Amino acid sequence: MSASVGIVLVSHSAELAAGLRLLVEQIGSDNVAVATAGGTAEGRIGTSYDLVLAAIRDADRGAGVVVLPDLGSSVLTARTVLEDHPRTDVTIVDAPFVEGAVAAVVTAASGGDLKTVANAAKEARNVPKL
Repeated sequence: MSASVGIVLVSHSAELAAGLRLLVEQIGSDNVAVATAGGTAEGRIGTSYDLVLAAIRDADRGAGVVVLPDLGSSVLTARTVLEDHPRTDVTIVDAPFVEGAVAAVVTAASGGDLKTVANAAKEARNVPKL
């Protein structure tokens, strides 16, 4: 079986990222690498450049990595990491955090390539809840 696209969840809260990881791991497949970069290195609310970089490396299985930030400075931190360590196989996605993560993991588990997984996450914003 070929490697799947990895997913990185970047959140201001380690608990939020870890909780979402638990959710998507139960929905998705054990074959999808899901890494988190939640909170600061000191365990506080915020984002960490070093944690984002480590999560990207952890999620990378050779098929690319989709980075999903939750909001505000997590977007800026993820962008800074990708500007400092540019790679064509790592992309940040503007998507709803929970819905985008679910769509990305399900698509990655079914063998979607980097572009397909990124698009699935983006398209999750168009799925009405009611």
